[in-house]
Amino acid sequence: MDEAQLQDSAYSAYDVVVIGAGPAGENAADYAVRGSGRTAVLIEAELVGGECSYWACMPSKALLRPVEVLDSVRTLPGLSGTELDVAGVLARRDAFTSHHDDSGQVRWANGAGIDVLRGRARLTAPRTVEVTAADGTVTTLRARQAVVLATGTGAAVPPVPGLAEALPWTSRDVTNLAEVPRRVAVIGGGVVGCESATWLNGLGAEQVTLIQSNRALLPRDEPFVHDLVAERLRDAGVEIRTGARLESVSRPHAAATGIGHVHGGEATLFVDGAELVVDEVVVAVGRTPATAGLGLDAVGVALDPRGYVPVDEHLTVRTDGAEGDWLYAVGDVNGLALLTHMGKYQARVCGAVIAARAEGRPLDGPRYRNLAGTRVVPQVVFTLPQVATVGLTERAARDAGLDVETVEYDLAALAGTSLQRDGYRGRAKLVIDRAEDVLLGATFVGPEVAELVHAATVAVIGAVPLELLRHAVPSYPTPSEIWLRLLESREAPKK
Repeated sequence: MDEAQLQDSAYSAYDVVVIGAGPAGENAADYAVRGSGRTAVLIEAELVGGECSYWACMPSKALLRPVEVLDSVRTLPGLSGTELDVAGVLARRDAFTSHHDDSGQVRWANGAGIDVLRGRARLTAPRTVEVTAADGTVTTLRARQAVVLATGTGAAVPPVPGLAEALPWTSRDVTNLAEVPRRVAVIGGGVVGCESATWLNGLGAEQVTLIQSNRALLPRDEPFVHDLVAERLRDAGVEIRTGARLESVSRPHAAATGIGHVHGGEATLFVDGAELVVDEVVVAVGRTPATAGLGLDAVGVALDPRGYVPVDEHLTVRTDGAEGDWLYAVGDVNGLALLTHMGKYQARVCGAVIAARAEGRPLDGPRYRNLAGTRVVPQVVFTLPQVATVGLTERAARDAGLDVETVEYDLAALAGTSLQRDGYRGRAKLVIDRAEDVLLGATFVGPEVAELVHAATVAVIGAVPLELLRHAVPSYPTPSEIWLRLLESREAPKK
C-alpha cells in the first residue's frame, strides 16, 4: 500500500505499527515481519532513517574522518603536501546524508514489505494509533499484534539565562554546518561536545572554547580518558575550561539563518564571571526523550523519573488497558543506552519477541532477551585520540559492590602502534571480576583503537574466562597485541 492509499483510508489494520523510522524503528519492523507474511508500517514525521542518518552518526563521522587522517599523515615522515579541503569534506558529508533525501530509505522499507506513513502519531487506545499528516489529514491505524515506540530523543538546552534566546546550534546544526564559525564556544564535555570541538578545530575554526561543568571531559569513563583527550585538544589549540559555570548568554542580534549557518551577531557568554565573545554557540549537554504528544497516558504508561519509557528484558512496556503484551519501546526513547547500535540491537530482540508471540512460541533462549542491558554497552568516541569502551569502569564496578582487580598498559609500547604513527600516545585498561575471573569492562584510548573494542565486547558478553582468553593469540605486529600484554601484566609477579 502506498502512502496516498494509506492516507485515503479511514482505517487501516497492520500486524505491527512502528512509531519512528530511525534505525531502531526500521530494524524492529524488519525483524518482526521478515519472511512471515505479517504486515508492518513505519510512521515518521521527519526523514526515514532518523537522527543517525542525517543529523548524528553519519554526518559527524564524515566530518571527523578527514581530520583524523590528516592528523595521522602529519605524524609519518616521508608524507607531505597534504591539506584539508573544507568544501570537499562538507560535500562528502552531504553525500553520506543523501542531501537529506530519504527516498532510498523508503525504497528499502517498501522492498522489505513495510509501508511508510508520514505524520505525527499518538496512541488513542490500546493497539490504536492516530496519525496526523502535515496537511491535517488524519489516519487511524489498528495494530493486531504490536505497537513499537522508536521516537528517540532531542537535544537538550539548559535553562541558562539568555541561552535559548541566543539561538544556539544544537547537534543537528553542528553536524550539518554549512560554514565554519571563526570563534565558537562548545557547551558540554561529553561525546558530542568533544567530537564537535575536534572537527570544528580541524576544519579551521580559529578559536574553539570547550566549556564543561564537570571537572573532567567524558567523566563517565576512566580518569585517564580525560587526561589524554584534553591534552590532545589543548595541543591542537582548543581552550578547555573544566569545572566551569555558564552564567548567562547575551546575543541581541540573534537571527535564525538556516541549519548549520551562523545565527547572526556575536554572542557574549559569561563564564565564571568573565566574558567570552564568540560567533556561534554549540549546546551539547545531553538529550531529552521524545515522548511529548505520543498519547502514553491514553494507554496508562508511566514514564520513569528521567522521562523515558520503561521496558522489561523483552523491551515490553507495561500498560493499563488491553490484555497481553502489545506495546514495546526500543532505542533512545527507553533510556537504556543512547547509541544507534544499541537501539538496533534492542530492535532485533524486540522483533524476535513480537514474532515469537505472534506465532505462539515461548520466549526461550537469549535471542528474546536484552542481555546487553546497560552493563555491556560498547561505544567509540571519535576524538583525537579515539576512546573505545565497553562494560563497567573500575569505579562503576566497585560502586556495584563487585570485587575487582585492574590491569593497565601503555598502548605506545607495542610494535603495531609504533608502526602506525610516530609519537603514538595511548593507554588500555581491563576491569576484572576477581571471583569469576572474567572481564567486566575495558577501555582503550589512542589513535585507531575503535577496532579493539569488539573483541572486548565478545569477552564481556560471553563471560570468557581469562585463563581461556590468553589462548586467543593476537596477530603481530598489530595493536591487538595489547591483549597479550595486558594479560601478561596481570600474570606477572606482584612486587
